[in-house]
Amino acid sequence: MRLATIATAAGLRLHVLARSGYVDIGEATGDPRLASLGSFLAAGQPAMEAARGLADRDGREVSPGEFGPAVPAPERILCLGVNYSEHAIEGGREVPTWPESFVRGRGSVLGPYADLVKPALTDRFDFEGELGIVIGAGGRYIPAGKALDAIAGFVVLNDASAREWQRAATQWTPGKNFDGTMPIGPEVVTTDEVDISDVALTTVLNGRVMQSARTSQMIVDVPSAVEYFSSFTTLVPGDVIATGTPGGVGFARKPPVWLVPGDLIEVTVEGVGTIRNRVVAEEGDRGEWRWQPGRVG
Repeated sequence: MRLATIATAAGLRLHVLARSGYVDIGEATGDPRLASLGSFLAAGQPAMEAARGLADRDGREVSPGEFGPAVPAPERILCLGVNYSEHAIEGGREVPTWPESFVRGRGSVLGPYADLVKPALTDRFDFEGELGIVIGAGGRYIPAGKALDAIAGFVVLNDASAREWQRAATQWTPGKNFDGTMPIGPEVVTTDEVDISDVALTTVLNGRVMQSARTSQMIVDVPSAVEYFSSFTTLVPGDVIATGTPGGVGFARKPPVWLVPGDLIEVTVEGVGTIRNRVVAEEGDRGEWRWQPGRVG
């Protein structure tokens, strides 16, 4: 099953991909709880079954511009960093033996086909194609062997990063949290729809393949990621786990390749989908803004 958050006259609403087009789940079932992904996931298995019951209907066709973020208001985005050996090596690091992790806020999410705004305060805007996990049942102390029971599905995401801000101090938070820098979508693909253990992940910039890997190359795999994060926090419906990016990112290239206005960046996860974003410049002149790496301190 494939779930998408789509813009309507009533705002962003949860839809399911049906026989043709997309069906508004809340409208079709008459249950307002099923109109948004967060409350839908909180409703558990009965909500999933209700959505599956709409699969034989005819829905409406949707243009790319109508897709909102597949997870429009996640409570948290828990992120793994340096989770592919090649990415660790290209960045001059040893392959980690303990997960590197950080958190993104909900304000950083963006639609799967929306314009990706390059922040005015960075000249080192980088791409990171990744697989995302969307938590369903969630819980605490979830063993890897039961992780799939806690997952609602999977998404594609781009953990676009302002590298100066990421590396200006020991914490990564600023470089990973500029508004609207993590496109996510296009759909939440449920666990029964795709076996995510060994699928291709590809990032393409202006038609050129920049990243190409398989999810089987992750250091911390999907079940282990759920187990790790649930060790110290209770995972709740709608949480997102970003599983890290493979080698080939812009900062590690010689010369570096940075995202600039006009670029088209595409990330594909086999069996899950493709997100596609045009890079545009942030409006306004921030040249005199005090807080810029290299200007303070």
